[in-house]
Amino acid sequence: MLHLTAFDAEDLGVISAQMQDAVVRFADVGYLKRQRRFALVANRFAWDRLPEKERRRTGVTFNGVTGVRRQGPQMPDGFTVLSLLAITFTPSGEEEGLGGTITLTFAAGHVIALDVEVIDVALDDLGPAWSTGMTPEHGS
Repeated sequence: MLHLTAFDAEDLGVISAQMQDAVVRFADVGYLKRQRRFALVANRFAWDRLPEKERRRTGVTFNGVTGVRRQGPQMPDGFTVLSLLAITFTPSGEEEGLGGTITLTFAAGHVIALDVEVIDVALDDLGPAWSTGMTPEHGS
């Protein structure tokens, strides 16, 4: 089981790699404005367990979030399943490594952008793994 934290763009890249191809129900994504926290629960493909083919229920929290924007072809309903491709960071340009935008890019043109004061992200596996017959593949 993984427990990872990210406080800079390099750390965030490690979390992104572990969350690549995670599937997320839109109902399992939320912004707690008062707590300045954005969170999601996903079924991630356990890249860290290869050659085993497993998925794990995983929670990811983003702290210090001051704003959230969503882009996409249409507003997903709660049952819409999104496939996460990458999590990236773009600094605001004011000071290196502090505030900026964390972008969650999903398949089919869905994007969630988080305005953050700093990079403060945690990934926690929430339970046991289960076998899957498929390994995610990406066409060239």
